[in-house]
Amino acid sequence: MDYSKLSKAVSYALRHAPWEYELELDNEGWVYINQLLMALHIENQWESVTENDLRQMIDLSDKKRHEIFKDRIRALYGHSIPQKIHKTVDVPPSILYHGTARPLVEQILSEGLQPMARQYVHLSVDINTANLVGKRKDSDPVLLKLDAEKAFNDGVKFYQGNNVVWLADCVPPEYILLQ
Repeated sequence: MDYSKLSKAVSYALRHAPWEYELELDNEGWVYINQLLMALHIENQWESVTENDLRQMIDLSDKKRHEIFKDRIRALYGHSIPQKIHKTVDVPPSILYHGTARPLVEQILSEGLQPMARQYVHLSVDINTANLVGKRKDSDPVLLKLDAEKAFNDGVKFYQGNNVVWLADCVPPEYILLQ
């Protein structure tokens, strides 16, 4: 079983196109595991996937993109679907980072961070993760440092995605510095 490919298929179904799999997510992004398995079984590549495979996929993943609770599964972050996935506000680490492409820096420093095609702005707890994310769009990304503690105290809402990813609806420019 290629758990990396399975994770990508599950991510696509839960984050980007649940309607293609006839899945109905609740307002927190949960779907019943048996519904997801029925949808996956339609494709030959995934016809033998079991709940244990999904659990193994999550356990082996270093990015922790999904979680299972009782008989349901969800993607933790990265949604691009029109339906807003509701998250619980949480106190972020005092400093967070964001890696971005060089041509976007001026706009970010004047307008702040916006979620663009996603539902939330994605932030990292460490420089290495922010740099890796930034390299997806620029071979030499710019690292931004966010005063998340001050932003949170001033009313910016943060949500924990996983152990290295934090989310925000947006981050105004006054909390963003060049790293």
